[in-house]
Amino acid sequence: MSAIALFRAGLGLSLALAVAGCGINAVPTLEERAKSAWSEVQNQYQRRADLIPNLVETVKGYATQEREVLVQVTEARARASQVKVDASTVTDPQKFQEYQQAQNQLSGALGRLLVTVERYPELKSNANFLALQSQLEGTENRIAVARRDYIGTVREYNTELRTIPGRWIAAIFYPDAKPMETFAASSGADRPPPVKF
Repeated sequence: MSAIALFRAGLGLSLALAVAGCGINAVPTLEERAKSAWSEVQNQYQRRADLIPNLVETVKGYATQEREVLVQVTEARARASQVKVDASTVTDPQKFQEYQQAQNQLSGALGRLLVTVERYPELKSNANFLALQSQLEGTENRIAVARRDYIGTVREYNTELRTIPGRWIAAIFYPDAKPMETFAASSGADRPPPVKF
């Protein structure tokens, strides 16, 4: 091989290594990681939505006079299921907030249902109810973890879009890349719930 060919090969290899190491793939990599984390959040919300009909049916037999609370839970689940936000729309603050509000309403309705259950000691000891309640509590914990992970991945992605060289790379190679939304605490979450004995 001639010296010129070796020089060109070396230059080509150096250029390829420089491009690979400059972070050109950081924006799409972080975006995909954030989308994946969002999918896990949706997965956990779907798990919760799937458990609710079983919980409502179990409670229904004991708490027939508490129909209003059961109807609220069912309606809140239906509203939460109707609001769709997928990985491609997490950059839309309005749609994201609609989704978060629907999920918060469902959480509130479930909380009211569990308070209602306190009035029925025989229900609280029912094996089906205990199993469903345990699954629901586990799902709420999974939702919290999935949301935390999503917030972390979105923070990395949004930081990459706002800092140099990621900002330049995004402007040149990924002009459609937009910051993603994260969850905010629901109103009143900063106050502890009242405890009465």
